[in-house]
Amino acid sequence: MTSKNIIALSLAFLWSFQIAVGQSDPKAIEILSEVSDNYQELNGFSATFEYAYSTDEEGLIQTNTGQVTVKGDKYRLTLNDQEIFNNGNTVWTLIKSSKYKEVTINNVEEDSEELTPSNIYSIYQKGYQAELVGSDQKNGVAVHEILLTSEKEKSQFENITLFIDKSKLELVAWEIQDDVGGTFTYTFKDLDSDVSVMDDYFVFNTQENQDVEVIDLR
Repeated sequence: MTSKNIIALSLAFLWSFQIAVGQSDPKAIEILSEVSDNYQELNGFSATFEYAYSTDEEGLIQTNTGQVTVKGDKYRLTLNDQEIFNNGNTVWTLIKSSKYKEVTINNVEEDSEELTPSNIYSIYQKGYQAELVGSDQKNGVAVHEILLTSEKEKSQFENITLFIDKSKLELVAWEIQDDVGGTFTYTFKDLDSDVSVMDDYFVFNTQENQDVEVIDLR
């Protein structure tokens, strides 16, 4: 797997895209609206998830696991040697390797169109067409399969498929197709939809991590 694909895999949670609701399937929008409403009522959630990258030519290239905790617009995401802290105002990207540790600090851009763990439940509201394409099974769970198709030319990710638990109306998995024939697949495992987390959990404390090089880009 190339370094380009590895970076894309780790940052797929954070990639930008838009969805056009006006031309979408009303039934798909109804389902997605209920999912979004359910999410808004949560105090927070945490989950482990499996993520993989595959192509038609090479098949499954890499499979890994990650962890995420979300509270409103705040999230903390762990992917292999990378951990991302976002408290809604500032984002810290921590890179840990056998040779060095560094954290890059940026302001959160309010107008950003990036996909994050905290806005995945509202992505249907802007930029792609949404269509209910059928039903499926994910880990023995009956799910709605909703396809989001980019209206943007040369979009990095052309199609996103969301899999929604039919009974609980919860997002259980999603697939993202890129512009070179690759597919990122994410599946929630051990989802806890009722967690209470202090706000400082979403902040990287540089004072308590003196061994980490700080790159402040604010």
